[in-house]
Amino acid sequence: MNKVVLVTGANSGIGLALCERLLSDDVEGFQLCLACRNMQRARVARAALLASHPSAQVTLLQMDTSSISSVIAASKEVKLRYNRVDHLYLNAGIMPSPHLDIKAFFKGLFSSNIITMFATGEGILTQKDCLTPDGLQGVFATNLFGHFLLIKELEPVLCHGGRTSQLIWTSSSNAHRSAFNVEDIQHQKGTQPYSSSKYACDLLSLALNTHYNKQGLHSSVICPGFVMTSLTYGILPSFPSFLWTILMPLFWLIRMFTNTFTLTPYNGTEALFWLFKQKPESLDPQAKYHSLTSGLGNSYTQPRKMDIDLATSEVLYEKLLQLESDMRKKLKERKEGLAA
Repeated sequence: MNKVVLVTGANSGIGLALCERLLSDDVEGFQLCLACRNMQRARVARAALLASHPSAQVTLLQMDTSSISSVIAASKEVKLRYNRVDHLYLNAGIMPSPHLDIKAFFKGLFSSNIITMFATGEGILTQKDCLTPDGLQGVFATNLFGHFLLIKELEPVLCHGGRTSQLIWTSSSNAHRSAFNVEDIQHQKGTQPYSSSKYACDLLSLALNTHYNKQGLHSSVICPGFVMTSLTYGILPSFPSFLWTILMPLFWLIRMFTNTFTLTPYNGTEALFWLFKQKPESLDPQAKYHSLTSGLGNSYTQPRKMDIDLATSEVLYEKLLQLESDMRKKLKERKEGLAA
């Protein structure tokens, strides 16, 4: 059986660009599964991939990582289709209702902090979160917990037969320790749920290596850099398109002075694609692998140590296990109530 590659959030942006790169490199070498929330968009994405690679094996899987029942149902489907999953790209993510501090933004434009501001969004971005039907914070559920539950559900096909399997998280340069509180892992009390969730992904990746490496499962984290995707455009939803056109030359200019401005989804997938080629056991569990692009447009991957520690990662892991247990119990009680 060919290798199986599953990508969450695969119908646009970084996820779709990754699928295109993988297929361009090796059409016959693996089975590609696009796990998406919106199946209409997923079908359009699949059609586009098959138009370029008609002999590729591309299937669709409906999954909403913000929904516990959706993740469990999708996981059952995966286990019915495949007896193994070799590469699991944990890419789906949201940044709902982002708010840009206009005053801080324009102040930053004329300061020495301009590059850091654009590259990380630190100091200028906040978001308004909301609860899911399961009663979880939406960003936490979508970006972190749904993926954690997916990994737990897929253990039989991820840890199987002495093989090596790989988890690859799409994190962010916006993952800041200052936004995360281990006593408030869902970020109920803060205004930076996206940053908190991405920092939690970094921590969780380290904990997963601690608990699963002996079973052949290895986890890594990447940062795509500053990429123009729907997530980026959503920061300024009412921003006139001509202003984005005006800003783009500025972004290209800034790229002459920093390598973090990857700008295109294709460049942003550089680290994701590079990791696909590596032996997972040879990678540094405490490094985040960054997609970088030179001023001349040459892309490359570089590891950088994450601002994480083993003790905090273990506390987060234990809290997620407890939350998993609690949520499964609630789901069971809900089903029993409906059946009564």
